[in-house]
Amino acid sequence: MSVGPPEGVLADSAGNKTSDKEVRHIEPPKGKRIGYARISTTDQTLALQLDALDQVGCTRIYKDRGVSGAKIQRPGLDKALGSLKSGDVLVVWKLDRLGRSLPHLIQTLRNLMDRNIGFCSIQDAIDTATAGGRLYFHIMGALAEFETDLISERTKAGMEAARKRGVHIGRPRKLSSSDITQAQFMLREHKGIQTIAGKFNVHPRTIERALNLIKL
Repeated sequence: MSVGPPEGVLADSAGNKTSDKEVRHIEPPKGKRIGYARISTTDQTLALQLDALDQVGCTRIYKDRGVSGAKIQRPGLDKALGSLKSGDVLVVWKLDRLGRSLPHLIQTLRNLMDRNIGFCSIQDAIDTATAGGRLYFHIMGALAEFETDLISERTKAGMEAARKRGVHIGRPRKLSSSDITQAQFMLREHKGIQTIAGKFNVHPRTIERALNLIKL
C-alpha cells in the first residue's frame, strides 16, 4: 500500500517533497499592462483615457497628442510597442485610439500575438487573453480579408466593363489618335523625334512608343 506525503507536504512531478506553505507563496510571473492613449488634435484632452488606463492597472502609459489615427508611424505608439515584452498586455481606451485602418489594426494585433503579447480595449470589451477576445480578433481578420477580396473583385469588374465601353485603362494617353497621325506625317517629312516631341510638348520616348505601336 502506497503512502502519500504527510499532511502539509506536497510532492512535485520528480517526487521531490516541499512544504504546502512554500508552494502557496510561489506565483506565476505576470506581465505588465502598458497603456497607450492618443488624441487627434492638441485642443483635446487625454484625461478620460488616462484615468481609464490607470484604473485597469497600467504601470506605464505612452501618449500621442495631435496625431491622426490614420498614421501608422507615431512616436508614442512606436515607443509603446517597443517597450512590450512577452507576457505583457497593451491596453487602449478604445480600438480607434490604436488606429483607424482595419488592415493596420489587424497587422498590429497579429504582431503582438506573435510576440506573446496580449491586447485589451477597455470600451470595446476586447481582451485577447480570453477566448472571446481571440474569437473577436479572428473575426476581424476574416472581415479584413473579405473586404480586400470585395474591393479587388469590384475593381476588376469595373475595369472590364470600362474596356467593353472602349474606355482606356491605365495612365492617361498624352497623344490622341490625330496627334499620332500628324506625328507620322512629320516623320515622313524627315522631321526629327525631338522636333515632333516639342510640337506636342511630350518626351521624345512618348513619340517613339506611339509610332512603334502603329508599326505593330
